[in-house]
Amino acid sequence: MHLVFIGLGGFAGAVARYIVDGWVTNLGRGTFPWGTLAVNLSGSLLIGLLFALMVERAAVSPDLRGPVMIGFIGSYTTFSTLALESWRLLEDGAWLLGAANLAGSILLGVAAVVIGIGVGRVLA
Repeated sequence: MHLVFIGLGGFAGAVARYIVDGWVTNLGRGTFPWGTLAVNLSGSLLIGLLFALMVERAAVSPDLRGPVMIGFIGSYTTFSTLALESWRLLEDGAWLLGAANLAGSILLGVAAVVIGIGVGRVLA
């Protein structure tokens, strides 16, 4: 049943991402991806807040952690998880690992997109 609740959280997060991204994109002008930036920043703020409340303070039921943090926020934006995990490494003094996680995710992520586009164009 726990997986069902995580799935429902994921459904809600995907819908929320679609709505927020579309709303912010419609407000903006130009080609900059304002909607994605808004989703990534709001998701990062939310995961930080929920981490403090759910993990550090145990102010919210642990039963909600999976559906909310993994399901909803994980579907809303995975960037927030990257930000939280990197912060935790940095906070623990693992500066090199934190920097490697950030740089590796960004640089290798862009490289993976380029490779995926290349493969897709060959197959298309």
